[in-house]
Amino acid sequence: MTRFLLTLAASALAVAGLTAAAVHQPAASAVPAQGFNIFSVDQDVALGAQVAHQTDSMYQAKGQLMARSSNARAYQLLDGVVKRVLDNGNLKYRSKFPWDVKLIKDDQTQNAFATPGGHIYVFTGLVKFLDNESQLAGVLGHEIAHADRRHSTQLLQRQYGVGILASMILGKNQGLTAQIANGLAGLGSLKFSRTFEQEADKYSTVYLNGTRYYACDGAAGFFIKAEKQGNANPPEFLSTHPNPGSRIQAIQNNARSLGCTGRSVNNSNFEELKRLL
Repeated sequence: MTRFLLTLAASALAVAGLTAAAVHQPAASAVPAQGFNIFSVDQDVALGAQVAHQTDSMYQAKGQLMARSSNARAYQLLDGVVKRVLDNGNLKYRSKFPWDVKLIKDDQTQNAFATPGGHIYVFTGLVKFLDNESQLAGVLGHEIAHADRRHSTQLLQRQYGVGILASMILGKNQGLTAQIANGLAGLGSLKFSRTFEQEADKYSTVYLNGTRYYACDGAAGFFIKAEKQGNANPPEFLSTHPNPGSRIQAIQNNARSLGCTGRSVNNSNFEELKRLL
């Protein structure tokens, strides 16, 4: 605990130094560049553990968190997809983050999200909405990228400030923890920047290419189907991941440049997963 507080104090002093220096700079220079993150990776893990605990409690209270003990085969099938994406060879924190995955029983919600530190949540409505395993892998790759590129903590430190997040890591702000959990699930106001979304899309193609198995434009398949569905009942995923049109082309262009668009995947496991849910 002492080490954590010292690290946080040093980080706060660094921010103070940056702020003081910015007084003598043009206004634009006071804004941290994209990718700036004052939190250490260990603090990402600690923050993620708090948010995951709150998320688990929230969906357990609703009776929607699917237990592994009673859904062993469904988790075996989902774990296989997740592991294949995680083992693509391009993750920076493959061994540092826990990378666990949990299913939320909600057929009306087509969404997935990852907390800081790599806790992954998948709604049953998303799996049932998708057409094949490459699409599922593409969406998972996108969410894994948000965690591995540490987008969430960069977003949260901008929105809430370092001090408030630090209190949450220490277990002193459960209300904020619940707010963040809701935000990541698409139920609040948290929105990734366009730059973060574009980067997650790009890394989704890179990760799927690294599997040497999935068609690496899998995420585009989700967006194409969502776009066809129109505004009458758009997937929840689009509330935190908007503007599918321009992103479809970017994903497909990235996939073509990597030469991994034509891969054919056996979807028998994916279809079994859908039936079990």
